[in-house]
Amino acid sequence: MAASAQSDSDDEITGINVTPLVDIVLVLLIIFMVTANFIVRDTIEIDAPRAANGGETVQGLLNVVMDKDAKLFLDGSPVTEDAMKTLVSEALAKDKDTRAIVSADQSLNYGKVMHLIDVVKGMGIAKFALNVQKDVAPQPPPGPAAP
Repeated sequence: MAASAQSDSDDEITGINVTPLVDIVLVLLIIFMVTANFIVRDTIEIDAPRAANGGETVQGLLNVVMDKDAKLFLDGSPVTEDAMKTLVSEALAKDKDTRAIVSADQSLNYGKVMHLIDVVKGMGIAKFALNVQKDVAPQPPPGPAAP
């Protein structure tokens, strides 16, 4: 009998215990869920104009936003126009190919948006994109109401 008990312990292990694997995966999932809230950047609410044929843009290094109250934000931080010029100059000193994404609320005056674009271009940023929200279907132009 002792010989048969000895031969049982020398057999290869054919089953894998998956409980430790599941425990580790669940712990990693919980860590990811908890830290995901810290990764999300603060956003500024704007009502961006919509375009049916808006293309995808590459992620720029500078995000310039003007909200509905004509307040300026650079990369999520509120700035004045002079401070924005300084920060853009610093970014251009680090990388002369700095790009920008310009976002503005659609309720703003056209002149304010053009001034913002002019300031960005005047600082030396040659490549910039205008942020729009893509419409699902093209909207017909507003016309007179049908009788």
